[in-house]
Amino acid sequence: MPTDVIASLWPQFLALLTFVVSVLAAGHAILYKRDTRAAIAWVGFIWFVPIFGSLLYLWLGINRVHRRARSLRDFRHLLPVHSADACVAPEAASIHQLGPHLTHLARLVGKVTRYPLLDGNTVTPLAPEEAYPRMLDAIAQAQRSITLGTYIFDNDAAGRRFADALRNAVQRGVQVRVMVDDAGSKYTFPPITYRMRRAGISHASFLPQWAPWAFAYANLRNHRKILVVDGARGFIGGMNIRSAHWPALCPKNPITDLHFQVNGPVVTQMQHAFAEDWLFCKGERLEGDIWFPEVPSEGDVIARGIPDGPDADFENLCTTLLGALSCAESSVRVVTPYFLPNASLITALNLAAMRGVKVDIFLPARNNLRLVQWASAAIVWQVLEQGCRIWLTPPPFDHTKLMLVDGAWTLLGSSNWDPRSLRLNFEFNLECYDPVLAATLDTLVERKRSTARPLTLEDVDGRSLAVKLRDGCARLASPYL
Repeated sequence: MPTDVIASLWPQFLALLTFVVSVLAAGHAILYKRDTRAAIAWVGFIWFVPIFGSLLYLWLGINRVHRRARSLRDFRHLLPVHSADACVAPEAASIHQLGPHLTHLARLVGKVTRYPLLDGNTVTPLAPEEAYPRMLDAIAQAQRSITLGTYIFDNDAAGRRFADALRNAVQRGVQVRVMVDDAGSKYTFPPITYRMRRAGISHASFLPQWAPWAFAYANLRNHRKILVVDGARGFIGGMNIRSAHWPALCPKNPITDLHFQVNGPVVTQMQHAFAEDWLFCKGERLEGDIWFPEVPSEGDVIARGIPDGPDADFENLCTTLLGALSCAESSVRVVTPYFLPNASLITALNLAAMRGVKVDIFLPARNNLRLVQWASAAIVWQVLEQGCRIWLTPPPFDHTKLMLVDGAWTLLGSSNWDPRSLRLNFEFNLECYDPVLAATLDTLVERKRSTARPLTLEDVDGRSLAVKLRDGCARLASPYL
């Protein structure tokens, strides 16, 4: 084709290219954007800012976290999965005695998780001074297997005690598997993984980042905290492995928290969650009696695991929280270190309060992440004005993660009320139906309230303009905090 013809036709080619790219980008936004307002905004931007709008949508508008997580962990079919029908029918008789509304909640979570409810469990709360000694004692008594997954595993006094206990277990012939999130292993240097490697402990890093610019996996962190000994005794909660959680070590900046020892059949679901992560990291499938023995009933707690993450388990936790808030009839108590709920959760909290449910939210008075505290301060007025009550607990920083509904239902585990836990990280929680457990935890929460101060709408409105602007700017980053 002559050069002069090409020169005369290039505007038409550019216009055609712009049109095709805009149609494709706008079509993708229309098909995949769940929020109608977001879809309208992106379609308008794509058409009114040709080429650049499409490029910006390609860069920022597509949820690559969800897509990437699915592609990375698309192996759920390799592990046991229960049929939906088996999970819809909970321990109906026992739960119905606690209230018909909790039967509806159990049915909902069963459909979401496809895990069945399991009766015959014990769930024991462990204060910071109890948790690590109990966990180390369980490791010392292990006879066949140990699986440990955690977000942070520091190379400090506490971390070294755990590493030594795991090394001793290996020397006794116990099969040990340890998985640490790669980002969480780098809070101390050198990381604890070097010590485990020298000790011959089989370990894995979850989604290792070899280059500092590898930001693509920054949101796909494994925030789960699971320890299972001999496939029958489990530990779960909010505690990482670091000296700040162990009062006996007199840490400079102590962290208060709550962990749980779990015995009974539901430990098998905790083990499944770890096995799935281990299969992804190492390609080794954990199976057989050494990892999954028959676990006898040991108590009266009806419980179920709730895996959550930006893959096949996307928004399991958020759906569970919304279901619990909609079913609540008398009381909701939430303890969380990070409170950045999305719009749907804010609405659910407000609706519960407006229905007459007593909604109490416990937050640290001084957060360990200043940006999160500022962003939270810019949000809390939305729940305060509709009757929810917020209590600020004094130092030390409270890292507890807990939700109680109607004195009978408990949610515990690794998740916070923030976008990172709700959409970006891999989490694992337990829902428990038991009034005795709920009463025990309610007593602990009431103890927190006795030393906390209420945060009022007047306190929030009384901030200076400069502080409000600072907090408002921090809120803009809340989807990534």
